[in-house]
Amino acid sequence: MNKQQTKEKMQELINKINHYAHAYYVQDQSIIPDGEYDALFHELLALEAEHPDLVDSHSPTKRVGAEPLDAFEKVEHEIPMLSLGNAFDAEELKDFHRRVTSGLEVEEVTYVCELKIDGLAVSLTYDNGQLLQGATRGDGQIGEEITSNLRTVKSLPLSIAETGRLEVRGEAFMPEASFEQLNKEREAAGETVFANPRNAAAGSLRQLDPKIAANRNLDIFLYGYGTWEIENIRSHSARLEKLSSLGFKVNQEWRKCTTIEEVIAYVEEWTEKRLNLAYDIDGIVIKVDNIDQQEQLGFTARTPRWATAYKFPAMEAVTTLEDVELSVGRTGVVTPTAVLAPVFIDGSTVSRATLHNADQIRALDVRIGDTVILKKAGDIIPKVVRVIEEERNGEEVPYEMPETCPACETTLVHLDEEVALRCMNPNCPAQLQERLIHFVSRDAMNIDGLGEKVVAQLYEASLVESMDDLYRLKEEELLPLERMGEKSVNNLLQAIEASKENSLEKLLFGLGIRHIGAKAAQILASHFETMEAIQQATYEKLVTVDEIGEKMADAVVQYFREEKVTHLIEQLRSLGLNMTYTGPRTTNEADESAIFSNKTVVLTGKLEQFTRREVKEIIESQGGKVTGSVSSNTDLVIAGEAAGSKYNAAVELNITIWNEVDLEAALEGVTS
Repeated sequence: MNKQQTKEKMQELINKINHYAHAYYVQDQSIIPDGEYDALFHELLALEAEHPDLVDSHSPTKRVGAEPLDAFEKVEHEIPMLSLGNAFDAEELKDFHRRVTSGLEVEEVTYVCELKIDGLAVSLTYDNGQLLQGATRGDGQIGEEITSNLRTVKSLPLSIAETGRLEVRGEAFMPEASFEQLNKEREAAGETVFANPRNAAAGSLRQLDPKIAANRNLDIFLYGYGTWEIENIRSHSARLEKLSSLGFKVNQEWRKCTTIEEVIAYVEEWTEKRLNLAYDIDGIVIKVDNIDQQEQLGFTARTPRWATAYKFPAMEAVTTLEDVELSVGRTGVVTPTAVLAPVFIDGSTVSRATLHNADQIRALDVRIGDTVILKKAGDIIPKVVRVIEEERNGEEVPYEMPETCPACETTLVHLDEEVALRCMNPNCPAQLQERLIHFVSRDAMNIDGLGEKVVAQLYEASLVESMDDLYRLKEEELLPLERMGEKSVNNLLQAIEASKENSLEKLLFGLGIRHIGAKAAQILASHFETMEAIQQATYEKLVTVDEIGEKMADAVVQYFREEKVTHLIEQLRSLGLNMTYTGPRTTNEADESAIFSNKTVVLTGKLEQFTRREVKEIIESQGGKVTGSVSSNTDLVIAGEAAGSKYNAAVELNITIWNEVDLEAALEGVTS
C-alpha cells in the first residue's frame, strides 16, 4: 500500500473499532465477537507502529476504555484504571516474560495468575471503614458513579475493619444461574434477552433505579487496590490475602508461579476447566508479584508493563449461513438447524448450529446467505446468536418454516400456545427412532449396549419399530448385523432381559410422556405404586401429588388416553416387564417415628461412608425432603469435608448441623 492507501486503511479500522467499542462499552451491546475485535485492534496497532507519522491523535489505541454515560455523575480516578495488554498463545506469554526479565535485569520473576472475570470493572472507595463511593472504570481516567447500585451486591461489605482511606478494585459480574433466570423473566415479559452475562451485569449496574440492580443477583470479586493511606504491602499476593482478611470476596483460584512454565501450565489448566465455573471468565491475568518490581517496570501509554491478559481461544466466530435443515425429535418437535460455511471455533470445526424455533428465526431475522455470529460453549450445541446486517448485499433470502413435517408430510401444529411446531403423527419414522433411543437411555431403561448407532441399525434392519420389539429380539436376527459378534449379542440380550426388572419409574420415564422427566416419573411411581393405578389416575388425583403440576397432570391423562399407548403397555406387560414400584418407600409424613419426618435437609461437603444419592434416598424414605440451599426453612444440614458456604450459612441461621458420625448414629438399625 502507498501512503494514502495506508492512511485510508487506518481510518477505516479506526471507524470500525470506534463503532464496535461504543456499542460494547457505552450501549452494553456486543455486536462482534471478541476475537474479531482484538484482530482489528492488533491490525491498527501494527500499522501505527510501521507508520508513526500517520497516527491519529484520536485513535482508539490512545485511550483505555469507554466514555461514561451522561446520566451518571462523573468520577475521576485518583490512579488511572488502565487496561491490560493481551497474549493469545504460549509464545506470546514467553515474549511477555522476556520483556519483564529484561526490564528488571533478572533471570526469573514470581508471577500471580488470576482468573479474568468477564464482567464490569469497578472502583470502590472506603473512608474509615465505610463504603463511600463506587464507580465504573469508564475511560480509565473518568468513570460513572454507581454507588447505590453497587450497594445492592450482597457479597460486597458495606463496612470493613480498617481506618483511613482505601480504594479497592474488582470485577462485578452476573453468575450463570442469575443470568439464566433473568433471561427467562425477560422472555416471559416479552422483553429482549441479554446476549451474555457480561452485558447483563453492565446493564444492571447502569440502571438509574437501584431496585432493578437489587433484583439481578449480581456478585463481585476484588483483585487489588489503587490507593491505601496506611497499608504498605509490597507483594500482590499479600494484597489479595489482606483483602480477603478484611471481608472482601477474592477469587480463590489465584496461584503464585515462580517460572513462566508454571504460568503456561496454569493457563492450560483453566482453558480446560473454565466451563465448569458458575460464572464466565474470558482469560487469565498474569501479574508480577513484587510491587517494587511493578513500579520499576512502570507503564506504557495505555497498559502496565508488569501485567498481561491471556485471552482464551474465541468461543464465537463469524461465518455464512448457507441453508436451514429440519429435524424431528422424539416428542414430534421440529427443530431448525443452520447449515454453515465451516468455521474453526473453540478447538473444533463447526458447520451446523441450532436455530431453536420459528420465533427465534424471526427474532434474529435470519436469511439464507447472511453473515452470522456463531457461539459455542463447551459441549453445548453451537447456536447462531446474531446476524451482522451491515454485511448484507440484498441477495439474502428470508427463511420460512414449512407447514408439513419433513419426515412424513403431516401438517405441523402448535400445542398449548407453545413456540415449537410439532408433528402429531404417532407413526412418524423420525420420532420412532428418537423414542427408542430415549427408551434405552441411562435414566430410562438403561440397556447397556444399545446406543444410538445400534438402535439405528436395528431400525434400519426393520427389527425394531416399537419399544416392545426390543424384547422380542432373537440371537439369529442380531448376529448378521455389522459389528455384532456372538459375545456382543449375548451381552445385549442379557441387558435387555435384565431391564425387565427395573422399578416402575424407569419404564414410566422411558415412555417419553411430555413434561414428565426422571424426577416426576419417580414421584408418580412412588405415589401410585403400579402402572395400572397411574393409567387410571384422574387429573384431579394427579394434581394433588406433591410437585406434580397442572401441565404434568394433563400430559399424563392425555398420554394414557391413547389407544396405541394402552396396547403398548399390554404388550410390555405380556413380555414380562415389571409394572410396579420397587424403589425406596416414603414413610408417611405424619409418622412421627420417622427420623426425618417433615424435615427439610441440606447436604454439603464430601461424605466418606455414603454417596449423596444413598443419603438422599434414605432421607426421603424416612419422610424428609432434600433441598440444595440453606434457608430459614431448613431443619438440618448434614456436612462432610470441605462443607463451605452452606455450612457457614447454617451456622449464621443457627440451624442444626450433623457430621457423618451423627448421621450414622441416627440411622443405626434403619434401612432404605
